[in-house]
Amino acid sequence: MEWWWVYLAIGMTVGFLAGLFGIGGGMVMVPMLVFVFTAKGFPAEHMMHLSLATSMATIVFTSLSSVRAHHRHGAVDWTVARAMAPGIVVGALAATLIAGFIPTRPLAIAFTGFMFYAGTQMFFEVKPKASRQLPGAAGLFGVGAGIGALSSVLAAGGAFLSIPFLARCNVPIKRAIGTAAANGFPIAAAGTAGYVLNGLRVDGLPAGSLGFVYLPALAIIVLASMPLAPLGARLAHRLPVRRLRIFFALMLLAIALRMLANLW
Repeated sequence: MEWWWVYLAIGMTVGFLAGLFGIGGGMVMVPMLVFVFTAKGFPAEHMMHLSLATSMATIVFTSLSSVRAHHRHGAVDWTVARAMAPGIVVGALAATLIAGFIPTRPLAIAFTGFMFYAGTQMFFEVKPKASRQLPGAAGLFGVGAGIGALSSVLAAGGAFLSIPFLARCNVPIKRAIGTAAANGFPIAAAGTAGYVLNGLRVDGLPAGSLGFVYLPALAIIVLASMPLAPLGARLAHRLPVRRLRIFFALMLLAIALRMLANLW
């Protein structure tokens, strides 16, 4: 536990940024955990699995507080959320079970590509245009499965995928954000379960791991992040968020470049 202060700093940073920008913490948390776990000498062949799984497990806790806040403001379309949930669970669970058999390098490349995508979207403030209506139950199940699969492999809460989809389907943006927050919990719960089950078959993981989830980091990050999220949310209404979003986007791109350089 000599690294507790590093996990504390990660949790505070992730919580603050999540509140300030309304994003999940995976994009920042996973690279930080990769750097820390590398310094600690964790097995290189499972570095990304441990980082993705631990980050995904934190979303289980943070998504609950997020969806409660959106529900209080009447911003969650529970009909759509319930229709997407079964597909999300199936997709997230299946993808994480498969991800456990994928080597660290391809996983790291996929995550780096996601960071470039997210950073570019934030920098240019790409906003989807409404162009269609919501599909039926089968369509929402299929979309949910795709979002759950991609989000669980990338340790994301799904907002970067759910919000554009819902907005294109003529769901008002605030309601799209709230519904995406509701999608975050089944993504995180199913994804975490998949990483835990898959990690149980692996030998040589660090002490304190439950499957691929590293519990000491999880506990400290969750405890540190939750008090900082409300502070970030309050400051979002007082600070020049447009400039901050540009700064954050550039930071994401810089971290992605660093990860890409380490891969070569």
